Amino acid sequence: MTDGSLRQELLGLQANNPAVDRLVEEIIGRVADKWTMLLIEILTEQECCRFGELARACTGISQKMLTQTLRAMERDGLVTRKVYAVVPPKVEYRLTDLGLGLSKAFCGVWLWAEGNLEMIEQARRSYAERQAAEGTSA
Repeated sequence: MTDGSLRQELLGLQANNPAVDRLVEEIIGRVADKWTMLLIEILTEQECCRFGELARACTGISQKMLTQTLRAMERDGLVTRKVYAVVPPKVEYRLTDLGLGLSKAFCGVWLWAEGNLEMIEQARRSYAERQAAEGTSA
């Protein structure tokens, strides 16, 4: 597929619905958040996790950020939260079908990266060489 035909195909996919446009912008903002994507990855692999398990699996996240991210994901319909009436409290999180669908869509980025890794690395090496030759920093 040539650049021109790929561009035409992509332009054909664009919606003219303002509500869809807003949703796409919101979802891009959500997936651009590294914690959301890490939690989606963890919950895709584990199916169901307790809060503490997610905290341990998501290295570097604070308890506050984990809580905020999970609440936002729950609000957006990406996860369900089940609270058990036990002491100590037990709360489990799992991806909804919507969350699994987003996980599947994001897998395309991994496939793209895997298929283009060498070209990207070569482009970066070439860029760094040009910057070094020009005496500017990358």
